[in-house]
Amino acid sequence: MIQIQWLLPPQPLTSPLSHHRRTLLFPQRRRSPPHHHSSTLTTTSFPKKYFTFRPCNCAISNNVTEDSKEAVKVRAYPFHEIEHKWQKFWDQNRTFRTPDDEIDTSKPKYYVLDMFPYPSGAGLHVGHPLGYTATDILARFKRMQGFNVLHPMGWDAFGLPAEQYAIETGTHPKITTLKNIDRFRTQLKSLGFSYDWDREISTTEPDYYKWTQWIFLQLLKRGLAYQAEVPVNWCPALGTVLANEEVVDGVSERGGHPVIRKPMKQWMLKITAYADRLLEDLEDLDWPESIKEMQRNWIGKSQGAEVDFRILSSDNQEMDAKITVYTTRPDTIFGATYLVLAPEHPLLSSVVSEAQQNIVEEYKEVASRKSDLERTELQKEKSGVFSGCYARNPVNGEAIPIWVADYVLGSYGTGAIMAVPAHDSRDHEFAKKYDIPIHWVVTSDECCDDFEKPFSGEGDVINSSSSKTGLDINGLRSKEAAKEVIEWVEKTGNGNRKVNYKLRDWLFARQRYWGEPIPVVFLDESGETIPIPETELPLTLPELDDFTPTGTGDPPLSKAVSWVKTVESSSGKPAKRETNTMPQWAGSCWYYLRFMDPKNSTQLVDKKKEMYWGPVDVYVGGAEHAVLHLLYSRFWHKVLYDIGVVSTKEPFKCVINQGIILGEVQYMACKDQDGNFVSAEFLDALGEHKQERIPDENVTKSGNSFVLKDDPSIRLIARAHKMSKSRGNVVNPDDIVAEYGADSLRLYEMFMGPLRDSKTWNTSGIEGVHRFLGRSWRLIVGSPLSDGTYENQTVTVDENPSLEQLKALHRCIDKVTDEIEATRFNTGISAMMEFINSAYKWDKLPKSIIEPFVLLLSPYAPHMAEELWFRLGHTTSLAYEPFPKANPAYLQDTTITLPVQINGKTRGTVQVEVSCTEDDAFKLASLDQKLSKYLDGKTVKKRVYVPGKILNVILERENSKVGSR
Repeated sequence: MIQIQWLLPPQPLTSPLSHHRRTLLFPQRRRSPPHHHSSTLTTTSFPKKYFTFRPCNCAISNNVTEDSKEAVKVRAYPFHEIEHKWQKFWDQNRTFRTPDDEIDTSKPKYYVLDMFPYPSGAGLHVGHPLGYTATDILARFKRMQGFNVLHPMGWDAFGLPAEQYAIETGTHPKITTLKNIDRFRTQLKSLGFSYDWDREISTTEPDYYKWTQWIFLQLLKRGLAYQAEVPVNWCPALGTVLANEEVVDGVSERGGHPVIRKPMKQWMLKITAYADRLLEDLEDLDWPESIKEMQRNWIGKSQGAEVDFRILSSDNQEMDAKITVYTTRPDTIFGATYLVLAPEHPLLSSVVSEAQQNIVEEYKEVASRKSDLERTELQKEKSGVFSGCYARNPVNGEAIPIWVADYVLGSYGTGAIMAVPAHDSRDHEFAKKYDIPIHWVVTSDECCDDFEKPFSGEGDVINSSSSKTGLDINGLRSKEAAKEVIEWVEKTGNGNRKVNYKLRDWLFARQRYWGEPIPVVFLDESGETIPIPETELPLTLPELDDFTPTGTGDPPLSKAVSWVKTVESSSGKPAKRETNTMPQWAGSCWYYLRFMDPKNSTQLVDKKKEMYWGPVDVYVGGAEHAVLHLLYSRFWHKVLYDIGVVSTKEPFKCVINQGIILGEVQYMACKDQDGNFVSAEFLDALGEHKQERIPDENVTKSGNSFVLKDDPSIRLIARAHKMSKSRGNVVNPDDIVAEYGADSLRLYEMFMGPLRDSKTWNTSGIEGVHRFLGRSWRLIVGSPLSDGTYENQTVTVDENPSLEQLKALHRCIDKVTDEIEATRFNTGISAMMEFINSAYKWDKLPKSIIEPFVLLLSPYAPHMAEELWFRLGHTTSLAYEPFPKANPAYLQDTTITLPVQINGKTRGTVQVEVSCTEDDAFKLASLDQKLSKYLDGKTVKKRVYVPGKILNVILERENSKVGSR
């Protein structure tokens, strides 16, 4: 049999707020309508879209055919019509266009921006709209509060993925990119985001990257762009240099191709020149503290000393050569028992003994295949080889061995360290592994020192004096000892005070085609670098059919021979163009400025517009961009500030990192080698095993765990993962919009939890907010007509609201306003749900109550709100209607919940006026159904009443007769 549910009234409604739900059982082949059981239900008499057909749990349910199993989903409201209608309206009327030249600058501004998306071929998944919905709520809210709002969207479209796809398919990356952009734009519009599409930009358009090239020329003029021979992550298969973050376990993140370290001449940007400013200006930013701390650590400012260790010959004599190390702990120098050189250190070849030559070369080869991140990973096992040579510790004259190890980077400090294994965990691990002496020179303030573990803190210096050199720092505290050592090395010519940074200059070149051309030429006769004139910008990419790597290290642009060969403009001398292109980060460093003035062909941004719109008020994106994108953008912005292009020192006033939406929970069962299921609690003892994914329908919950439905003794591993195609857990928002509507998706993503927290997607969870929207719709519009459609009006009345209704409304206004301002969107939705619950208890719906509620709903569910606003009799969009303001008079509680005790034990509560007297409170308690059973027929001995706090009724105790029953 088939169970049918519908929302059609069987007769005219007596009240506009009455809603009838009926459930009937019909034989499978006789789907009768509710009024005539003998006839056959057809989609012409009752639209399928308003019915749900579900097999009943009855004896003959196994006979249901596949045709009858097809689910026909009840639509809680006609979102499929509403959303298309209003998206078309917004598009045709350019509702969210921010005026350009004619903007009223006397009004406050609000610039809210999403981090530039890369338009991949996969399109959006449901994780992407999380941040986009949050910024859209803020944008709509601020418009309604009277702000000029700038809320644009564009595309960070240069990059390796499109080029790799071009190589694999022969499709030009421009074609792929435009196709992907079209898909992203369609998806974003389907979600009702109020972007100003007139300001849409793409980093791949010449009109845009003309100004990216112009910024590069300004950097070049100021000595902030230069070329240098540096070790890079070279991927022969991809034919390009990769950033450290693009290399995982020695292979490229994309494609898994081997990566090696090799020296190449590359363009560099001197971000280190701005290190102190980048560090200092973090303090005034309204950013997550975790993001600021990550940037501080990335910049890595430290104060210490550079100390020279003389290399010793085979007969223990000092040579002219020296190894300079940088240390932040000069106080521990007497504990230095060996030196470590990075495998790429320039002096390495001159300090390696003949006997160790082959061993060191092999080690260097292995190290060249690791990224910097892999090499410095604290958890990895340390490795190294002895060079065969020694150096002299200047403070005590001892000869210490020189080792080569990849946990030291040539790009940090001097590429060499003095290793103090007693006071550094990495050095200690290394010394233990290779049996190198360990000397303790600092004691902790604890009563007992554990000389088996390294102590990296500060304390009292011990074992640190030398009669030979005259340096004695014994008994000093670490800071004082460090000062003494620095003064000593400066006085004796063995070193100097030094401030150092972990931050390295930005490698600003890629050996790929799909990127911004670098606007310089090299003279044929001298190789001199000449910037091309600004009047010749943009320097556009040549058309190429072959994008494959050359295999020689030469970029694909070198194949465009006629483009590469040119003449230098001012001298007419033959020259060659730069064939490297800019990295993907380039275009996204400054796009927030172009949105302020996207059509300007003579300036990067008009000065007046920049002064009005800058800086970005709220910038929302993932925490994965905490360092590179945000740091690079701040660097470029400061350069532009120095040359007068921008008026603020920082680009983004407030940064918000939205959490990640993980895929739906997946259940895994463990199996032993014989294929038998093993419960997850025995996993540690199981050893080698396999895991098998279990379908949701075969899983049940038991306590706090999930188990096999057929065998509850088998506990499963339940885990949610980041959405990815490889895991098969990507949820397409198009599917959710088709089934539940865009407003439901928006609402659900905000209702899942706090914006900044990571959350697990659960498709069934969206049904709750979908029901809320359906209830809101039916409350205001009424039940559907017999043909499944709705009246083009509402059931509201033009009557004065009651005090109860005013209080419910203004509490909702107050809560929603506060929660939007604080980006606590989930609790704002809860407040609206509470309002709807209250409204269903009212006999009438005053229009003056419902209209403000619709405005409250509009930032969250704009399509439904626009339609309700229209049906309430308005002829223009609500996008610029004033946002409701709470009246404090209706926020005060005139009643309180008073606890009532009987003989000192709380038995219930009553609602009383704040000014309630003792007699009135007792009367209300006596009339209360729950409390009256304790009071009826009883004698009150006394009453204790604390106004607003409690009523305690003391009853006379009844006498009991001995022996009576």
